[in-house]
Amino acid sequence: MKFVFIAKHRTIWPVAWLCDALGVSRSGFHAWLTRAPSARSRSDAIVGGRVRASFLASDRTYGVRRVWRDLLAEGIDCGLHRIERLMRSQALRARPRRRRLPKDDGDRPATIAPSNLLDRQFEAVRPNQKWIADFTYIWTAEGWLYVAAVIDLFSRRVVGWSMSASMTAQLVADALLMAVWRRGKPNALLHHSDQGSQYRSEPFQRLIVNRRGIRTPFSG
Repeated sequence: MKFVFIAKHRTIWPVAWLCDALGVSRSGFHAWLTRAPSARSRSDAIVGGRVRASFLASDRTYGVRRVWRDLLAEGIDCGLHRIERLMRSQALRARPRRRRLPKDDGDRPATIAPSNLLDRQFEAVRPNQKWIADFTYIWTAEGWLYVAAVIDLFSRRVVGWSMSASMTAQLVADALLMAVWRRGKPNALLHHSDQGSQYRSEPFQRLIVNRRGIRTPFSG
């Protein structure tokens, strides 16, 4: 292992320094460096290549046991601990599988939604005339992250946004509040979104009522 460390870092520090620091001889290191690979090393290189191929074919989701079963199915006789060692030496770590896509189970009010005033007219002649809002979700190592945004159709820029670990009305309300804070009090503004439960929720609609000058048509 000392010789491996020296070989890996000899482009950074002189070999003589590394050998002295690790207590090995320079002649021993150079003899090791020019020695033909052992049968086990050659076998590890072959099996390691198949391990990597199986891991990448799984879209980096296979752990040690699944890779091991893959190789056994190919007729490669090897132990589980060997697969673990070869994966560790190549820094192959399975990433967690995504959970099922989040589902919007929020209640939608029984009231009739306002008509679709936008009517697919995605052009605006001035700033703060038409805003469109929506949110999406992104898988992270800690779970789903929900991101809401408000876009001004005149500049095509995001004017408000928010992030949260939960899909709530507060998520979309915070994005709208940021947009209003950045752009000032709206006047005859059309705020368009879909009919998601977050946008039709009582807290969000109450926010719209309190912010006079905003209309909220929905798309189907």
